[in-house]
Amino acid sequence: MRVDATTDDPARTAADTVAVALLEGERIPHDTSDGALNALVAAGEARARARHLALTHADGKRWLVVGLGRREDLDADRAAAAAAAVVGRARELGTRVLCWEVPHRAGDELVAGLVEGTLLAAYRFDRYKRGNEDGDGDAAGDGDGLVALLVSDHHDRSRAVEAAAIVAEAQNRARDLQNRPANDLTPTALGERARALAHEVEQVTAEVHGREFLAEREMGAFLAVAQGSATPPKLIVLRYDPGEGSDAADDERPVLGLVGKAVTFDSGGLSLKPAASMTDMKFDMSGGAAVIEAVGAIARLRLPVRVVAIVGATENMPSGTATRPGDIVRASDGTTIEIDNTDAEGRLVLADCLVLARELGAQRLVDVATLTGAIVIALGSGYAGLMSNDDEWAALVEGAGAASGDRVWRLPLHREYADMVKGRYADLTNRPEGRKAGALTAAEFLHRFADGVPWAHLDIAGVSNDAGRPWAAKGGTGFGVRLLVELARRVAGG
Repeated sequence: MRVDATTDDPARTAADTVAVALLEGERIPHDTSDGALNALVAAGEARARARHLALTHADGKRWLVVGLGRREDLDADRAAAAAAAVVGRARELGTRVLCWEVPHRAGDELVAGLVEGTLLAAYRFDRYKRGNEDGDGDAAGDGDGLVALLVSDHHDRSRAVEAAAIVAEAQNRARDLQNRPANDLTPTALGERARALAHEVEQVTAEVHGREFLAEREMGAFLAVAQGSATPPKLIVLRYDPGEGSDAADDERPVLGLVGKAVTFDSGGLSLKPAASMTDMKFDMSGGAAVIEAVGAIARLRLPVRVVAIVGATENMPSGTATRPGDIVRASDGTTIEIDNTDAEGRLVLADCLVLARELGAQRLVDVATLTGAIVIALGSGYAGLMSNDDEWAALVEGAGAASGDRVWRLPLHREYADMVKGRYADLTNRPEGRKAGALTAAEFLHRFADGVPWAHLDIAGVSNDAGRPWAAKGGTGFGVRLLVELARRVAGG
């Protein structure tokens, strides 16, 4: 979808449909030539209630009046939800070119919400549908839907609009990866996407390593998960360096380390999942997808921050070579681990990836993973879980989540939970006895591999797919892309 900012009046643009916001207690400042918009308000047909829609025709265009609620409650997330409502109605109307009129006194954050909400809601995944033989999805909202978005304001909003479009398009690419089935999106295919990204974007480099590399680095925890599958694992390393002339080149801003879990299919291994729980296990690579596409967006935005990203990609399958419950393995830092449940595999992959991220110079760490069912029970689909060993770093991550719309809720780490992951026969167990504090003990397991580096763990199991968000009700959500980009922006000081 083409996305542009304009200072032209919406009525003078090429749009066939114009979206105008209505805020509680306020009139619509720019009406049509015949006063049709405020007439809708006066008649009670247009209301300020959030996401309420009213339609009229004037000046040769369709006009959609959408409620945004009270101005003091307005934020990017509410704007994105309103944009999703507009996209749904615009699709019914056969809209091809949509124009948003930016509300008066709206900041760039609100503009970003309108752009992101529109692009995310316009997303369609048609890769495998008949008639789309080229195998491309419809992430940009083309086909028989929207082909262009205009954002109209008195002031030039080009930079805010361009940045928001870059982030939303990255999130939609992450959704494309999530929605592909496991027989197509293998660890090898995910590695190919990382290499393609490095070709697309300057200052990004990619390395994709296989089983031999894992063995050479003695990444026994990662290998334990991979050994049951005939599909080879891949360890993906992406680096972004803004290069000479960047503010990040010679200063003391920390190197940002991003780590993503990418189990492209999780059967549970020999601790087999129930059949009903397996259908959506292609989404167990959602953290890795978010990390890969966030790096692309950070680079396209040319943010002055250095990034090293590690994605551990593998299947978790039962076979004659699969890891057995009770096996003991050794991670790359020498920690021994009892594998008491082969379905607690994500933390094993992440353990070795966190060690590697530190070895490659990461000075601040964030891992993103669909890690536990316990976090779904605790937080549902409203928030991802956040656990951290550093209050200042946690606050920065939490703030990035609030600003981006990828909301997180901090949960505690404590020595009581750390004691629960101590092993009987090895240093750690990957499954503590009982069912208590499942999300927190998983985080404490990972905490051991951060080794004092400021670290945050994002458990996205409840928000990665079928989250019921206005702009992503079903399928992959791309959760984490917007948060990681906003976090990089804050690390860069912007």
